[in-house]
Amino acid sequence: MTDTALVIGGTRFIGRHTVEDLLDHGYAVAIFNRGNHENPFADDDRVTHVEGDRKDEMDLKAAKLSIEPDIVIDCVAYQPADVEAAVDIFADVDAYVYISSGAAYGREEIPKREGETPLCDCTPEQAASDSDASYGPRKAEGDRIVFDAAMDGVNAMSIRPCIVYGPDDYTERLDYWIHRVETYDRVVVPGDGTNVWHRAYVKDVASALRVVAERGTPGESYNVGDRRLVTLEEMVECIADAADTSVEVVHAGERELAAAGLEPDDFILYREYPHVLDTNKLADLGWDSTPLDEAMAVSVDDYRDSDRDGSEWDPGRDAEESVLEILDTL
Repeated sequence: MTDTALVIGGTRFIGRHTVEDLLDHGYAVAIFNRGNHENPFADDDRVTHVEGDRKDEMDLKAAKLSIEPDIVIDCVAYQPADVEAAVDIFADVDAYVYISSGAAYGREEIPKREGETPLCDCTPEQAASDSDASYGPRKAEGDRIVFDAAMDGVNAMSIRPCIVYGPDDYTERLDYWIHRVETYDRVVVPGDGTNVWHRAYVKDVASALRVVAERGTPGESYNVGDRRLVTLEEMVECIADAADTSVEVVHAGERELAAAGLEPDDFILYREYPHVLDTNKLADLGWDSTPLDEAMAVSVDDYRDSDRDGSEWDPGRDAEESVLEILDTL
């Protein structure tokens, strides 16, 4: 008998790739959302669409009754109240998997480990917020709700991805760097190029959700990220290889950037203190990540087929040219 998966979300980025992964592994799949975004599975008779608002408990209950899912993947639980409702409504499913975040960790250490690195605290005001500043605390509180639910017998688990990249990424964070590599011969990288912000390929996040649903332990969380980490400079070089081109990486320190009105943090995917997640716990379930060159090649091809350019994150090429002129005189 075919197992049924209900994906809360399911049409954008992580949710979309999760649906594809589940289909590839023989699941009958239903997606539950408000229908505000284009449904890439509208013509796929293997995917059932249930329209509703995940904030409305009656809608969630109706989706459960109509689909009768074996597993539930929750891609769009952004506030603790969302998780609280879900672990109650889906208390009797074989597995409920909540997407938390590496941002849930409340202490900077290398690497961050499940069950060892403390999570963020979350105030009632943060729990009800939708600000960027409260994102980590809200995700951490969702984790704690999952842990409590498991103590009450719910087969609830969570995964904590780091920065996610890959096809269909509407955040366009990696697209900024792909655009730079494909457009210019010289690419400005802040600092000495060795900073590390752990990243996770979206298809690997999708497979992790399924693997945790199938083999995970209730009440546990699992970090998700590329098994091979690269520095920011190495990422730019990996993009260049995937794009079959070459670029000169130019390092710019704080002084040179400041002369052009820039700061290192103006460059997306730069992080002063390394953010690294230990992924051994997930690997012990039999999960593995996609080789980095393969993941980047797919990401570059998807970028070329899209109208994305990462311009939202652009610090300004004129300012970068000023930095290059300064560095050329040194």
